[in-house]
Amino acid sequence: MGKSRVYDAVESEYDRLLTLARDIWEQPELGLEEEHAAYRLRTTLAEAGFEVERGVGGMPTAFVASYGTGDPTIGILGEYDALPELSQTVSTCREPVEVGEPGHGCGHNLFGVAGVGAALALKEALDRGEIEGTIRFYGTPAEETIVGKVYMARAGVFDDLDAALTWHPCDVTGPQRTSSLAVDSVKYSFEGTPAHAAQSPTAGRSALDAVQLMNTGVEYLREHIPDKARIHYTITEGGGAPNVVPAEATAWYFVRAPTRPQVDRLSQRVQQIAEGAALMTDTTVTRNYITGAYELLTNDTLADLLWETFEELGPIDYSAADREFAAELHDTIDEAALDARLKDLPADAARAVEGESLYSTPLERTDDAPLMLGSTDVSDVSWITPTAQFRAASWPVGTRPHTWQAVAASGGFGRKSAPYAAKVLAGTAYDLFTDPKRLEAAWAEFENATGDRSYESPLPDDAEPPFGVGFSP
Repeated sequence: MGKSRVYDAVESEYDRLLTLARDIWEQPELGLEEEHAAYRLRTTLAEAGFEVERGVGGMPTAFVASYGTGDPTIGILGEYDALPELSQTVSTCREPVEVGEPGHGCGHNLFGVAGVGAALALKEALDRGEIEGTIRFYGTPAEETIVGKVYMARAGVFDDLDAALTWHPCDVTGPQRTSSLAVDSVKYSFEGTPAHAAQSPTAGRSALDAVQLMNTGVEYLREHIPDKARIHYTITEGGGAPNVVPAEATAWYFVRAPTRPQVDRLSQRVQQIAEGAALMTDTTVTRNYITGAYELLTNDTLADLLWETFEELGPIDYSAADREFAAELHDTIDEAALDARLKDLPADAARAVEGESLYSTPLERTDDAPLMLGSTDVSDVSWITPTAQFRAASWPVGTRPHTWQAVAASGGFGRKSAPYAAKVLAGTAYDLFTDPKRLEAAWAEFENATGDRSYESPLPDDAEPPFGVGFSP
């Protein structure tokens, strides 16, 4: 009975959640710049009686909102940053609202809103005395840059959680049971000596030469890295005019691997290559560590509990008009991308969604492979407390994140996934509040998985949030 009242509480906020999701979609903001989104979300919670702490982890748009007292303490994570250059109208053709501006190509306008909806519903259950403990919503900025939760974790805000729940918009619905790649994001800046490249080349020491030698060295390293490891780089600064020996040049590296210790070892080798390049060119190199994250530690106990909630709720209730729009949007997706997406899914899931343009019925597994070849800052939370993440169909089948199709859907019919996700979050949290044995089982699994490894922030003590870095990992 109590759990159904939690669902009803979310339903009572249905229109409000859709409006809030649209409002954030209409004002997309890059990571660490999400002033409007953070304001709307934290104000909504503060007005409901939540105690709000702002500026967490040195980030003005990060906040923690708490309600209740005592144990257990269940956390709900919410994101709200947009992506650069993905401005898009709610339409079935590529049509920016404003060329070059950001857009919600990962559905984060839905993400945080759903978490707020769940927190509000659980607050009512606390007020009725149906559950005891503390509900906490974490406003986590800059996920696209793998920053927000990492810096918040270093600040210790997740340390007293008994469990954390989160979700992500997607083209399918169900628990996520896959790990991810750990990552380091580092800039290597070389400094040399400028000179006229024709009249006095011997006086110059080229920082660009150092960058190129470093990149060449890393290419030779690739033969000796672990399976599933990834190293990518770009030259963000390489000099000005061709007839001037570049005195400054910078290479930006992502180093990824299936485990945090592997990333640490690989990053050390990349550092040695950078130092060797500086030695060969008589330049100096400075290492600027931007951010880093662990691999995601999945918790099947919590994923199973999510699945029970999915079975209770059934599919997302999309209308015939929603499905018609989704079908038109689906037709714009490249056939090769659709085929690749089907190969990502377990065989039974692929059979279920094949030929469908919008598939909102929950799937018990949404990934065939045990490892997602990307990175997320949810991972750092997952090494501090048992954590579960799920997906909800917000886009047509085959839609990839970071595309204009995802932006169009997230501002249109996809908004209906936010109240649905709020119910999944609230219902699963309710079970954790009322059934201590599920929490105990989740912790037993967590402790078995972590073993003798404990969370230590990958961030250097002097690292500061990288304001103004609007890249996407």
